[in-house]
Amino acid sequence: MNEPKSEIYSTITSTSTLTMVKVSKNGMPRPKMRWITHILLILACFFVSIPALLAVRLSTLNLQESFELAPVFLPFGDDLFTNISVLFGAPDPDLQVGGGATSVSAQQGSSHNFARLISNTVIVALVVVIGKTGLSLLAGFAFVYFRFPGKNIVFFFILLTLLMPTEIILTPLRTLMADLNWSGNYPQLALTMPFIASAFGTFLFRQHFSNIPRELAEASQIDGASPLRFFVSILIPMSWNVIMAMALIQFIYMWNQYIWPQVIFNNVNSPDQLIQVGVRRAALSGQNSDFGLLMTAGIIASLPPLFLFVLLQKQFMSGFAITRDK
Repeated sequence: MNEPKSEIYSTITSTSTLTMVKVSKNGMPRPKMRWITHILLILACFFVSIPALLAVRLSTLNLQESFELAPVFLPFGDDLFTNISVLFGAPDPDLQVGGGATSVSAQQGSSHNFARLISNTVIVALVVVIGKTGLSLLAGFAFVYFRFPGKNIVFFFILLTLLMPTEIILTPLRTLMADLNWSGNYPQLALTMPFIASAFGTFLFRQHFSNIPRELAEASQIDGASPLRFFVSILIPMSWNVIMAMALIQFIYMWNQYIWPQVIFNNVNSPDQLIQVGVRRAALSGQNSDFGLLMTAGIIASLPPLFLFVLLQKQFMSGFAITRDK
C-alpha cells in the first residue's frame, strides 16, 4: 500500500508499547499537535506564575484592602505607587490613629529607605562577585596548568567544603568577625570577606580549563609567553561565557543574603543593612502586617537580579554547555 504523500508515519519502539506518531514531510509535528503542545505549555506557565500574579495584585492594595479582598487576580487596587513611595521614604498613610491624625512616624516619613538598601546590596554584591570570580579563575588555572605537591589532596578538601551547610559556620564566622572588630567598625568587610572564596567557582573553572586543549598552552610556551600572559590573553577571552555565568550566580546569591546581615548587625534598622532584611521590615506597618507593602517590596527587590538574568541569559546558558569547543 502506498503511503500518503502529505505525511509519513514515524514508529517509536519501546520495551512494552508500539506508538505511531504522525509527523509532516519535513519531520516536524503537524500544526494540530503544535497547537496542543503550545496550549499545554501556556497552561503550565500560568500555573507556575500564579504566586507572582497574586503578589503583583497584592502590591496594588493598601493595608485594609489586603485583608478584606479574597486572594484572586482581580480587581487591582490603586495603591501601587503609594506603596512604592512609602518604601522609598514617603509618609505611610496607613499609619494613623483615631480621629484621622497621622502618627509621628507617618508625619516624618516611613522608616523604609529602599534607595539606601539597594545601593548597599549592589556594592556588597559587586565586591563579592569581582573578588570571588577573580579568585576562582586563578584557583582553577593553578589546578589545571601547574604542578605542586598535594594538588589533588587540596582540591579534594576544597570540594569537601561544598558538602558543609553554611548555617553550621555562622557562629564561628560571627566570632571571627567580632575578634577582628569588623562587625562594629567595618561592617562592609564583614559582609563581603567571608564570601570571597568559592569551592563551586574553583570546581567550575577547573572543569572548564580542563576542556581547553593543552596544545594552546604548549604553543604559548613555544612563543615565549609567560603563564600570566597565557592566562590573560588566551584563557580569559575563551572563558567569558563561564565568567558571566559564575558572576550571575554569585550576584543573585549575594543579593538574597538574609541571615548573615542580621548576624552582623544587631539592629535590623541599621542604615548599612541589605535589601532582603528591608523586605522583611516592610511586612510590618505599625502593629499590623501590611501584605500590600510586603509584596511591593518583594517585587522591587526581585527586579535587579531579574533584569541581570535577562541581560545575561545567553551567556548563562552557554557557560554551562558541556562541550569541548564551548
